[in-house]
Amino acid sequence: MNTFALIVIITAIAGVGGTGIGGLIGALFNRNSEKVVSLLLSFAGGVMLAVVCLDLLLDALGQNGGAVWNTFMVIGMVIVGYGVVYLLNFWIDKATNHEVPHIDKNHPKTADQLSELIHSDHYEVHKKANTRSSLFIGGVVMACAIALHNLPEGMVIGASYAQDPDAGLALTSGLALAIVIGLHNIPEGMSVSVPLIAGGMGKVKATILTAITGAPTIVGAMIGFGLGTIGPISLCLSLSFASGAMLYVVFGELLPESILIWRSKAPAFAMLIGLLVGVMIIFI
Repeated sequence: MNTFALIVIITAIAGVGGTGIGGLIGALFNRNSEKVVSLLLSFAGGVMLAVVCLDLLLDALGQNGGAVWNTFMVIGMVIVGYGVVYLLNFWIDKATNHEVPHIDKNHPKTADQLSELIHSDHYEVHKKANTRSSLFIGGVVMACAIALHNLPEGMVIGASYAQDPDAGLALTSGLALAIVIGLHNIPEGMSVSVPLIAGGMGKVKATILTAITGAPTIVGAMIGFGLGTIGPISLCLSLSFASGAMLYVVFGELLPESILIWRSKAPAFAMLIGLLVGVMIIFI
């Protein structure tokens, strides 16, 4: 099997599989899973942080002979990658804000449990204030937003494999990032399926539609791998952009969500374990 086909399969599992599992969990939602999800998110954040800082960024900085101008190019593209994913998440929040009419000056602006984070409580607690159609539309908007959000995540996997096209199924940075992105996609899948089901869509259909939102991850991987194999400059740009995108995912999504879901010291410990696992993946 050639490298390109392998990347497609791996990203399909991470993107379609991760969001699909999240959609299934959303269909069979169990509040007792909150602590598990919190630990998975923080663990994934630790692994991702190690891979980005100790592998992707170091490789990007080493391109073009480590020239000074290359360093500034890396910094610039990290900012671009971070900004793109930030704007996508800002759009997601704005587009789905109509789902939370109960938020006012007396209501906390942040979620403190998984049910609020993925909006499942909107139907359970505020179903009199929300129509089924509004919940369904909210779910469709979330599905489109998550699909767009998955594109740069796929680029991360593709760019990582561009570093070492012959890595195959070895547990290198590319495969490690695919695994943690798959874990990261689980709560995103839940955020899509829950409002769709609350809005009247069947559980099986909602789960399938949720899984499809992970498909752009495959397209992103193709773009990232293609750009990364053109030459040292394009590889530097691709790795730097991917690093910035993942840094936002870690600090803007995974860690805040894990702590909001479970307010304890456990998520920080899980992140430390993830960070050390990432170090082992890179250097062993």
